[in-house]
Amino acid sequence: MALVRQVCLKALPRQQKLLVNQVCAASNAADLRSALAEKIPQVQEEVKAFRKEHGNTKVGEITVDMMYGGMRGMKGLVTETSVLDADEGIRFRGYTIPECQELLPRAPGGGEPLPEGLFWLLVTGEIPTAEQVKSLSEDWASRAELPSHVVTMLNNFPSHLHPMSQLVAAVAALNSESKFANAYSQGVHKSKYWETTFEDSMDLIAKLPVVAATIYNNLYREGAPPCPIDTSKDWSYNFTEMIGYKDATFTELMRLYLTIHSDHEGGNVSAHATHLVGSALSDPYLSFGAGMCGLAGPLHGLANQEVLVFMNKVKDAVGLDATDDQMKEFVWSLLKSGQVVPGYGHAVLRKTDPRYTCQREFALKHLPDDKMFKLVSQLYMLVPPILMETGKVKNPWPNVDAHSGVLLQYYGMKEMNYYTVLFGVSRALGVTSSLVWDRALGLPLERPKSMSTQGLKKLVGA
Repeated sequence: MALVRQVCLKALPRQQKLLVNQVCAASNAADLRSALAEKIPQVQEEVKAFRKEHGNTKVGEITVDMMYGGMRGMKGLVTETSVLDADEGIRFRGYTIPECQELLPRAPGGGEPLPEGLFWLLVTGEIPTAEQVKSLSEDWASRAELPSHVVTMLNNFPSHLHPMSQLVAAVAALNSESKFANAYSQGVHKSKYWETTFEDSMDLIAKLPVVAATIYNNLYREGAPPCPIDTSKDWSYNFTEMIGYKDATFTELMRLYLTIHSDHEGGNVSAHATHLVGSALSDPYLSFGAGMCGLAGPLHGLANQEVLVFMNKVKDAVGLDATDDQMKEFVWSLLKSGQVVPGYGHAVLRKTDPRYTCQREFALKHLPDDKMFKLVSQLYMLVPPILMETGKVKNPWPNVDAHSGVLLQYYGMKEMNYYTVLFGVSRALGVTSSLVWDRALGLPLERPKSMSTQGLKKLVGA
């Protein structure tokens, strides 16, 4: 029956596919765990049959440069939740960001997709109904309370400890609540690993905004305790309330931000680190904590902070009303001094990051006259042609980090050290949904073979 439905769906336009999916979803269980439990056996059989027929089929070729170059471009992971195409950008379970903005449920009166809807899509591969998303919001709200020892630890961190270090420590400490670790210690069968991985992931996602809000309030709001969770509201709304932001448009920005930063296939540092540590059957808290250690690096999640530092440097050097010629001169002088333009270029993408584009559209709608946004727009027009002229840059287009900091600053969140925590809260949606499927598909301990330079020379006859 499922195969017949898939064949029929391929012939339908996108809107009709959505309608069929919603009707089918409505007839299935309303809660996410039940929907996932129905999906897993189908996918397990699909993967089993595929491996039986094509298990020995070769995929791609590995070069010496790939091995020395950070495994860039090597095909070596299976990630079901999203795919990053160099020319098209990210697709979440086959849906582009504009399609997700159009199809995923929104908050009443809102215009941006709810992260809960994206999580449902990442986990099941299907667009959820508004009722299913509401149910998920309520489920997360019921799981949000932190254990007292985590609250005590957060409240005793010194103010000079970076927010990301505080996030990692708190996530690791939540390991005390792990249902997976407890089930494993009691000898649960491996076919059931996904169930407690799912429960831990749901608990972790629910608690992350409270952890993040506690960190923010301790550092920037004189220790104001997070306000109680409103079980009738969505995940993003409760988060912005806990950190004292009452502007409804900022809440809309958070819904968009937490959706688009969630997943970026499996090879980026935070996703791969989570998958790698999880493959050792470390519980989701420890696995996600490892991913957050990677996200804290300046070549990954910390880049959004570096972009804003750069923007302030531009503002100080040429001002907010610089002419195009003045801006070009500044960018060329930067490049000739051996520096880079932060926020431009991407390891995979060969076009403007769709996550940049949707943030630009948000800015054009809500803050078109903001001076810093106009500076971002000016750089958007001038930097790519300059980078192409150098002949050294494969992708001269802006990435997601080129825009997010300016939006956050506009609404009053000027604490740059905190931005990567927001990224981390969002990234949990993607890496934990992948982790659930890692356990459902029984993916093994990850252990690639490494070689020495001398061994490689011998291998290639150098």
